[in-house]
Amino acid sequence: MQRMWHLMVGLRIWRDQHGQDLIEYAMIAGFIAVVSGMFVPGITQDISTVFSKIASTVSNSASTS
Repeated sequence: MQRMWHLMVGLRIWRDQHGQDLIEYAMIAGFIAVVSGMFVPGITQDISTVFSKIASTVSNSASTS
């Protein structure tokens, strides 16, 4: 058992840190996606209201010209 443990510890896999940054960036991107998903439903209603007001203003100014 002890010999197997020394083989596992000695493997390059345990010491190799290539790709560590990629995993960290993927985790950050996933976190941002989850957090933005929580706030998007509230923002979409506000954006829709802004565009509706712009459209009504443009059509009112076009009809009075």
